[in-house]
Amino acid sequence: MTADDSLGRLDDDDYPAYTIGRAAEMLGTTQSFLRAVGEARLITPLRSAGGHRRYSRYQLRIAARARELVDQGTPIEAACRIIILEDQLQEAQRINVEHRRAAEAPKAPAA
Repeated sequence: MTADDSLGRLDDDDYPAYTIGRAAEMLGTTQSFLRAVGEARLITPLRSAGGHRRYSRYQLRIAARARELVDQGTPIEAACRIIILEDQLQEAQRINVEHRRAAEAPKAPAA
C-alpha cells in the first residue's frame, strides 16, 4: 500500500484508524468504557497485527451515542440494546420504503 492509498483510507468511515487510547480520549471516556461497549456487542473493534483494538469513525459515533445514554443514567447494557434496536428499526423502515416504491412503480407491459 502506498502513502497515497493510506491517506485516502483516512476518509473512509469504516477504516480502523484509532487506537483504544486515542478513541477514549476523543470521546472523553475511559478505555474500560470502550471495552464494555465491545463486550455488550454494540461495536466490535478490529484488531491490529499485534492484537490491539482499532476503532473506525463510524464505531466512535456509535460509542458516543452510548456515552450520551449512559451519561443520562441509562445502564450501559441497556444503552447498547437501545442503540441496536434503533439501528434495526431504521433498517426496517428503509426496507419498507424500498418495497413501497417498488409496489408503486409503473409496471412495464408484457410483450
